[in-house]
Amino acid sequence: MPRPITLFTGQWADLPLSDLAPLAKRMGYDGLELACWGDHFNVQQALRDPGYCASQHAILEKNGLKCFAIGNHLVGQAVCDLIDSRHEAILPAHVWGDGDPEGVRRRAAAELSDTARAAKAFGVKTVTGFTGSSIWHSIYAFPPTPQSFWDAGFTDFGKRFTPILDVFDDCDVNFALEVHPTEIAFDIASSERALDAVNQHRRFGFNFDPSHLGYQGVDYIRFIRQFGPRIFNAHMKDVWWGKGDGTVGTFGGHTSFGDARRNWDFRSVGRGMIDFESLIVALNDVGYQGPLSVEWEDSRMDRVHGATESAAFCRRLDFEPAAGAFDAVFDKAKQGGMAGS
Repeated sequence: MPRPITLFTGQWADLPLSDLAPLAKRMGYDGLELACWGDHFNVQQALRDPGYCASQHAILEKNGLKCFAIGNHLVGQAVCDLIDSRHEAILPAHVWGDGDPEGVRRRAAAELSDTARAAKAFGVKTVTGFTGSSIWHSIYAFPPTPQSFWDAGFTDFGKRFTPILDVFDDCDVNFALEVHPTEIAFDIASSERALDAVNQHRRFGFNFDPSHLGYQGVDYIRFIRQFGPRIFNAHMKDVWWGKGDGTVGTFGGHTSFGDARRNWDFRSVGRGMIDFESLIVALNDVGYQGPLSVEWEDSRMDRVHGATESAAFCRRLDFEPAAGAFDAVFDKAKQGGMAGS
């Protein structure tokens, strides 16, 4: 049967789950990818309160929804990042602590490990998220940046994330990195390097999101075909590029999302430039059977309108792969004719 259409709740964390769940059902969703912020999924509460997971499931079930993944992007961001004042706004107080950068990174790693344990308790097999990066600030390679500088960044990622991934393995849960600017992997080449840094750890894979690849000029269909078995979750998010006024380029010009000068911006699914038809074909070809999870972001559109049309778009778009070659019928007809002769 076609894949479930789910909604990632990260952009809806201002609503309690008890309000969002019935709204999501009305908007046409089969389930939710629960963010580990707001009140949607609390990692520590899931571990210490025996009734917490059941209560969250009860809200979903009451509204005819399922959950296939939880997302802890905000905590994951702090595992490898160069910590600054911005992180305090996105981290739980017990992870931020006194703000000492190395302390924040270590507490974030512990919280991400706990997220694997909480996912197991909740009964899901995938945690989506970020990694952060100690070398993102060097993206332009000036001052002149030798490969040894970037090697050190990937080594740092490997040292910090391998113990986390070992916990994921113990819990039989996968970590799906959303390949994304500011993370250790943001395109195909850096994704290859990230896999090598964790020695191809079987629990490290990707939350495929074409929007972060398209405007960079990265072949997002090739990404699917290259990393197919490593795609543990798929975000449906659209983007357009080449639409600004010529004053702001790919790096964003320190403008905010929604600024008309921007060369690229996120769009409601189906209203941007991502080739979703080819995307679905490629996901079918690599055998991806997980949900299509809408991460709705469009600064110019009412979110209920946008998320509703996105669910309908994805449902029309998706289709089951063929059970066999379309022209196999001719061989069967020939064999039938021979049998009857």
